[in-house]
Amino acid sequence: MVWYVVAIIAIAFIFDFSNGFHDSANSIATIVGTRVLSPLAAVGWAAFFNFAALFTGGVAVAKAVGGGMVEQSIVDPNVILAALLGAIVWNAITWYYGIPSSSSHALIGGYAGSAMAKAGTAAITWGPKWVQTLSFIVISPLVGFAAGFVLMIACYWIFQRLNAARVDRVFRPAQLLSSALLSYSHGGNDAQKTMGIILGLLVASKGYFATQTGLLHHLYVADFKTIPRWVEIGAYTAISLGTLFGGWRIVHTMGSRITKLRPMGGFAAETGGAIAIQLATHWGIPVSTTHTITGSIVGVGATRRLSAVRWGIAGRIVWAWVLTIPAAGVMAAISYAILSHVVVIP
Repeated sequence: MVWYVVAIIAIAFIFDFSNGFHDSANSIATIVGTRVLSPLAAVGWAAFFNFAALFTGGVAVAKAVGGGMVEQSIVDPNVILAALLGAIVWNAITWYYGIPSSSSHALIGGYAGSAMAKAGTAAITWGPKWVQTLSFIVISPLVGFAAGFVLMIACYWIFQRLNAARVDRVFRPAQLLSSALLSYSHGGNDAQKTMGIILGLLVASKGYFATQTGLLHHLYVADFKTIPRWVEIGAYTAISLGTLFGGWRIVHTMGSRITKLRPMGGFAAETGGAIAIQLATHWGIPVSTTHTITGSIVGVGATRRLSAVRWGIAGRIVWAWVLTIPAAGVMAAISYAILSHVVVIP
């Protein structure tokens, strides 16, 4: 069982890598769409600031995911592994079709689905964290929309006397800063979700590691009060490497198919999305960075005219948001049903 748990930790980091790969468009779609950076330079820029969040970010989101959403008495390695498998499968499906769905909600849906497969609805700790998470499916894109819309209007008003070429010269370097802030916010919120899942696994498996020595001794975690530093470093490294490899299908969808952006619009969208994500991270809410930046891009496009937004594309994205938690939950429940017959937990 010790090595089974170690293998699940490795799979959690693989999910974190897929999270960065899948969600790389959150950070780079606008800066690529406005041609401020090439795709290769943009993913390097985003990956660096994803990792930078390790040094100043908190752990409130990690603790919320790890100990605030599922009844810990029923959590075991099979529940965690099934949750990860459900999320990874849904990420792979949405990546293949270029749909910017939420890796965060895929993980949360997978965790809930595997837990309910074991213990029914009693496995879920219904309370503030679930209310916040589910409500922010709606709130986060609206906050992103409002922030992007207001910032874009403000930029129009402040720079109305400059011609388009001069405005672009102002906002091309400014967009480097806004993209960095968005990447930092993305890393700070999303890496914590994998940290939370690993923390839940380690607490549930502490009995296996209580008598271990050497490196395995560092896998012993008594409770949710402290997250081991190696978990934090591993999670931020994995999501940054995933971002570095990027997800070009989703970049195309978010960078140009929803609405056409110029550097000023990219700056407003990225800054608006980053503000919304930072607020959620501060309050320990596992918000979807995908939802937030997409809402911000739509808000920027809507300042020109409503027809500037390709609402058909946006509509398909919304359907993916609605389906993510239940779809990942079903896949995780199926995974748990298989695992429970293959691996018997003592």
